Amino acid sequence: MSGGSGEGAPAGLREPAPAKLNLYLHVTGRRPDGYHLLDSLAVFVDLGEALSATPAAGLALRLDGPFADALAGMAPGDNLVLQAARRLQALSTEGERLPAGADMTLTKAIPVAAGLGGGSADAAAALRLLPRLWGRALPQASLDRLAAGLGADVPVCLAGRPALMGGTGEILSPAPRLPDLHLVLVNPRLPVPTGAVFAGLQGRFSAPDPLQRPPASLPDLAAALARRGNDLERPARFLAPAVDRVLAALAAQDGCLLARMSGSGATCFGLFAHPPGATRAAAGLRRAEPGWWVTAARSPAGGASES
Repeated sequence: MSGGSGEGAPAGLREPAPAKLNLYLHVTGRRPDGYHLLDSLAVFVDLGEALSATPAAGLALRLDGPFADALAGMAPGDNLVLQAARRLQALSTEGERLPAGADMTLTKAIPVAAGLGGGSADAAAALRLLPRLWGRALPQASLDRLAAGLGADVPVCLAGRPALMGGTGEILSPAPRLPDLHLVLVNPRLPVPTGAVFAGLQGRFSAPDPLQRPPASLPDLAAALARRGNDLERPARFLAPAVDRVLAALAAQDGCLLARMSGSGATCFGLFAHPPGATRAAAGLRRAEPGWWVTAARSPAGGASES
């Protein structure tokens, strides 16, 4: 570990926690310890949550934002932000007499247990923000190890860029170069526990089929994604039949190239060729289903350049 005593650290910092989408997700096996093996393409969108912090003697976390109440009954120790902070604290205080602390505020702006990587993105934000707050530089390898120990989505959320996910989520490879993605995200405001979705998997595991060729266009990408799928969609639809309605509503929108569930659900996304089409579709769905969470979003072009 490198870093100094923390003198001169910033008075307060804020770190975004962008929402993650799985454009496809294959479950390719299961390890003896029960963890599932994945093949997925993850991207990030221009909306999500945020973590802010100021130096303090200990660790404290407050929640605000439109979805804060959904976590009101959670035991503080179960929050991934606090788990990440405590593990960082253990690393950053080795050999020092005074522990580093933080007074943190997490703004919950996306649905909880929604397949958008919200908690994982929040934990990744803590891994990026707190070393800066404390004025202690930590090796990237140490942060990567902490991320892998916190959950399957935390490593890709820590990287914060389009990536192919392998292993249990800890093996990341550069995604092919992707165009701007114009999206509509829809959640029926039903939390779907990830563990229950994985427990509902039936049948044979999928063969890995990583998307490695850069798509020539959005329709080309949609066609490549249509040849893949989300293996968690079927058990999620069994647990939350509203997912069927969401997928059907998205697929029926003018200009929708692909409708799919993200992660373990229940959030689904529609891929559109142009921003106006996504905006119109989002407005129409909000009118038709006022009880749903609906938003247009964009995933900026990214990934590895074609060689």
